[in-house]
Amino acid sequence: MPSLNLLKPNLQTRSGMSKPTLDKAAPKFSLPSTSGDVWKSTEAKGKSLVLYFYPRDNTPGCTTETTAFRDHYAQFKKAGIEVIGISADSLSSHEKFKDKLKLPFELLSDTEHKVCQLFDVFKEKTLYGKKFMGIERSTFLIDSTGKIRYEWRKVKVLGHVEAVLTEAIKL
Repeated sequence: MPSLNLLKPNLQTRSGMSKPTLDKAAPKFSLPSTSGDVWKSTEAKGKSLVLYFYPRDNTPGCTTETTAFRDHYAQFKKAGIEVIGISADSLSSHEKFKDKLKLPFELLSDTEHKVCQLFDVFKEKTLYGKKFMGIERSTFLIDSTGKIRYEWRKVKVLGHVEAVLTEAIKL
């Protein structure tokens, strides 16, 4: 497994810091990827990106969202946009999820939640009255200069990918 080589963040998180801001530079980071390499945001300069954060591989909502990104991937590519999925699942889990869904894009593993914290998507959640920390389903559209142009938080899956594609085409 590639080593986790996080760069020093250029934005601070909720613990006394500010969250990512529209029209400002996206946080710089690197994470292990299903490609077998470490994916580095600095290597994406000059490319537009959709970064979508999802709670967990192989759950109904995450599977629906991920297959929607897969099914619209050709349209994103035609618009010059790369799609990257991020969750706290292990690289092994991601590889199985990617193979099962035949995904044409990479998934990144953030097991320590460091990038999730950079993007302020690691939040307190409640399920059946129990509170816990987890990833809030969120998507960021980052332009070719590395600035966050759109963000979607507390995402509802149905229709979401289409909304992201509509904005991505405008970049």
